[in-house]
Amino acid sequence: MAKKVGIIGSGFSSLSAACHLSKLGYEVHIFEKNESPGGRARQLRASGYSFDMGPSWYWMPDVFEHFFAQFDKKPSDYYQLVRLDPAYRVKFDEEFIDIPGNLDQIYELFEKLEAGSAKSLKKFLSQAAFKYEVGVKNLVYKPSRSVTEFMDFKLLSGIFKMDVFTSMSKHVRKFFKDERLIQLMEFPVLFLGSTADKTPALYSLMNYADLQLGTWYPMGGMYQVVKAMEALALELGTTFHFNTEVAGFHYNGRKVTHIRDSKGQSYEVDGVIAGSDYHHTDQILLEEGYRNYTSDYWQNRTMSPSSLLFYVGLDTKLQNMQHHVLFFDEDFKKHASDIYDHPQWPEKPLLYTSVTSLTDPTTAPKTGENLVILIPVAPGLEDNEALREKYFHLSMKRLEQFTGVPIRDHIIFKKSYAHNDFIRDYHSFKGNAYGLANTLRQTALLKPSLKNKKLSNFYYTGQLTVPGPGVPPSIISGEVVSREINKDFTKFS
Repeated sequence: MAKKVGIIGSGFSSLSAACHLSKLGYEVHIFEKNESPGGRARQLRASGYSFDMGPSWYWMPDVFEHFFAQFDKKPSDYYQLVRLDPAYRVKFDEEFIDIPGNLDQIYELFEKLEAGSAKSLKKFLSQAAFKYEVGVKNLVYKPSRSVTEFMDFKLLSGIFKMDVFTSMSKHVRKFFKDERLIQLMEFPVLFLGSTADKTPALYSLMNYADLQLGTWYPMGGMYQVVKAMEALALELGTTFHFNTEVAGFHYNGRKVTHIRDSKGQSYEVDGVIAGSDYHHTDQILLEEGYRNYTSDYWQNRTMSPSSLLFYVGLDTKLQNMQHHVLFFDEDFKKHASDIYDHPQWPEKPLLYTSVTSLTDPTTAPKTGENLVILIPVAPGLEDNEALREKYFHLSMKRLEQFTGVPIRDHIIFKKSYAHNDFIRDYHSFKGNAYGLANTLRQTALLKPSLKNKKLSNFYYTGQLTVPGPGVPPSIISGEVVSREINKDFTKFS
């Protein structure tokens, strides 16, 4: 009889784990507290508009291809990918710059902004390509359960080329002097939940992903990837239980025997993978004697930022916008300090906007646009409607000036989303948006373990364990944990 594995949550990591385990012959059940799959990557549909509620950047296309290839599938079997060109626009104080979708044009842009920087960028990307090749294949796909995993010749021989002990900030400044180029090269690490001075330069591999592998978009939105993975999981035999919130477990010694939901119903399992918020699982769902970590441990973790998001449907077109726009027209360091050093609501925040309707007409009515605004903010802040409205109008003032359109006069639909929503919908620790920051002290073996130390059949996946935050790492996390649970089950069967 097939062993039964219960997976908590249906984000990218859970869907990935479900597909891999179902293919291996396990009976897999996903328990999702919300009414649809995707976790933070859910979709919002209202008044003829559709919005990706969470991730909106499709980077590292090779990771998606690798995932589907293991099931003899391709991304194109499920959704149509287009490469964005320009990849995104960056608004500085007095100008904006479009980042081309073509690498030769990127070299030309860099040289225009700083003489000699095209040559510097080629050297930078050559090093980043090595980190991507070695780091992703020999580091990211490891479960980080033992230091012996890293006794890999290619990894050890290239350890000094990986720049693990140099900060991203110092690394970038070895190559570039122009402040615009520095900000451009540092921005991808924001996806990792920390600032460049606290992130290892290993993660310059993100610049390779950005500039060389490109920025893509699945037509219909990032939710198409969720739908693709759900469809594959169903095809492989996974069972989904929506509107089913896990409330606890039944135990027998060092094993979980049943998952218990909030309605009092229990489900027998041979093993559990928690794709739910790690802190909530560890400190709330598990009884005290079975927890991996203490409350103090969690309080001392460096969490990624939270986000204040606005989903806005407009009945007019916008000028000067691109699919992605980064507004670096305020003090970058001051905003970062307001997130990490002295957590508070920022006085003059940076912004990120997404208008997918510029690429994809299915996401808004023909005469309108779907506008998403994101402001990175510190986790654990007070969150209320008055604060949200203050930052909405602050954002609108800047966007109306940039676009030349009185946006507030054309709003058909508007929804805000911040700390309280992340906590309500995902039990997110301190309302964080991206999980655990990828600082040096929270990398690989120093992340929360994917295996429970006190339960022999309890595992974790997702953005608070290895390999870390982001959509591709989450998909990888599901593969890694499925491999580990299968290895352990095979060993002890």
